[in-house]
Amino acid sequence: QVRLLESGGGSVQAGGSLRLSCAVSGYTSSYSCMGWFRQAPGKEREGVAAIASEGSTIYADSVKGRFTISRDYAKKTVYLQMDSLNPEDTAMYYCALKIWYSCPSWSASSTYTYWGQGTQVTISS
Repeated sequence: QVRLLESGGGSVQAGGSLRLSCAVSGYTSSYSCMGWFRQAPGKEREGVAAIASEGSTIYADSVKGRFTISRDYAKKTVYLQMDSLNPEDTAMYYCALKIWYSCPSWSASSTYTYWGQGTQVTISS
């Protein structure tokens, strides 16, 4: 059984940083595109960043230069380092796994097979 478990969310002031983690268990293939998504109240879920099997990354324009996605294969964990946070970043953050070597249609949530339960990020002004 594949499980994704996010952690690291919390409440910080604008300008602060958080690092989210997503631990993957039960998935044995080396092929996986890992994505981070977020959903704010009343808004649609949006792609934040993704990282392919070979390590290439892609970001939403709204977070480019502020967020960094990375992965540690040995720990089977994906990270999202979030810097220069602002209130517009407030949302529930989810990690997701796509069974693909690269990340085609990376921001399309319907293309991901496995999802975590989410971790809340709240940024105060």
